[in-house]
Amino acid sequence: MNPPITAAQLGSPKSGSRQDDSNILTLSFDDNRLLSLLCGEHDENLAIIEHRLNVDITPRGNRLAVRGTDSGRDSARDVLMSLYNRARRGLDVTKGEVEGAIRMREAADTNIPSGAIRTRRKLVMARTPTQGTYIEAIRKHELVFGVGPAGTGKTYLAVACAAEALMNGEVDRIVLSRPAVEAGERLGFLPGDMKEKVDPYLRPLYDALYDVMPASLVTKGIAENQIEIAPLAFMRGRTLAGAFVILDEAQNTTPQQMKMFLTRLGEGSRMVVTGDPTQIDLPSGISSGLSEAVTVLKGVSGIETVMFKNADIVRHPLVGRIVAAYDKKAPKPAK
Repeated sequence: MNPPITAAQLGSPKSGSRQDDSNILTLSFDDNRLLSLLCGEHDENLAIIEHRLNVDITPRGNRLAVRGTDSGRDSARDVLMSLYNRARRGLDVTKGEVEGAIRMREAADTNIPSGAIRTRRKLVMARTPTQGTYIEAIRKHELVFGVGPAGTGKTYLAVACAAEALMNGEVDRIVLSRPAVEAGERLGFLPGDMKEKVDPYLRPLYDALYDVMPASLVTKGIAENQIEIAPLAFMRGRTLAGAFVILDEAQNTTPQQMKMFLTRLGEGSRMVVTGDPTQIDLPSGISSGLSEAVTVLKGVSGIETVMFKNADIVRHPLVGRIVAAYDKKAPKPAK
């Protein structure tokens, strides 16, 4: 069977280009339909690669001619091959995936694990080197702290890892929790019973679950208590054995709440704690349990902390610029 992609130093430069043939790398693809998915609508994916890697890419039938420096061509080749192989597996090739492939190629020489999570609904790939490190840490340690700005995938990747562990029989259940901290409105003024009052705080966890698991399995798992989503206050006095436990928005825990939660860890369980120390909604004068825990537990065997940065934001390009603007105004995070 012929390989899906072949590469050669072929082709000729664009009209008016001062580059000679030695600066051109031509990639040949065996499936024009997949190549179209790779290029994106109106070649928008190619435009991203050109801009980020400082190369020039020209489609020619089932070929792409790549012009640029040696390193630029090599990087573009690896990114294009990675995305084409992704399309061959029936996976989406979105602008976010293109950005992720570029980030991973830029970090290829750092020996940072790439990371891939297979769930019943999709294959989730790390989009930044830090995300790859995070996935690897979750698989190797009993307790992992994922700390950093919004939009870096801390919660989503943790939920995907939990779904994978449940699918593979590594754990018996998933327990997802968040502190129900008011940010402008009081719980008592919200309509409904207790479940209806706290569900808005837990909605991001539901959203992540439904994205990585079929809706029918999520509904069945919740009904059979194989998947539990509950406020942090419901964790007191429990021992969580054989479970994949996630605490989200942990910057809004007090030190006492954090200690209570961490000591729920039972036999055969894993924990992931996520949070952003720059978005604390606790009353003035109350310190964050997340910040204290990361400091107190530093160096403890079995515990790993992964620090995300603004460069790891994958939600939307504008989110990264928003976070950077706020950081510039107030560079020291709240304690």
